[in-house]
Amino acid sequence: MSTTTRTSTAERLGRAFGRGWRAYARGERRASNWLVSKGMPRAGATALVWVVKLAVLGVLLYVAFWFALVLLGVAAAGWAAAANTSDEDEWPFTDLTELRKTPGYDPNLYNDTSHELYTDD
Repeated sequence: MSTTTRTSTAERLGRAFGRGWRAYARGERRASNWLVSKGMPRAGATALVWVVKLAVLGVLLYVAFWFALVLLGVAAAGWAAAANTSDEDEWPFTDLTELRKTPGYDPNLYNDTSHELYTDD
């Protein structure tokens, strides 16, 4: 039996998420330092980074709002379509005599054994 411990999938995903977060923070710090090296005050660079973050968050919320609205519309349309269906038979004819009056009526297709043109093959 092996005594080596194996990392779980959750631990691997957590480490990958942590690496991604650190890479993002490092890139943000690099961008802020680049702005400072170009002559922008440190407070201005920090404010600009926050403005960009908030703008991205606003765009994401805007997209999420419209996505949710479309999903609600689809759900409402499905609910309305389900409400319009009835438990009755969907057959458009009320009785056999009305069905027999339709053009192109074939008693064999409807198993109408009482019709004179019905043939039992």
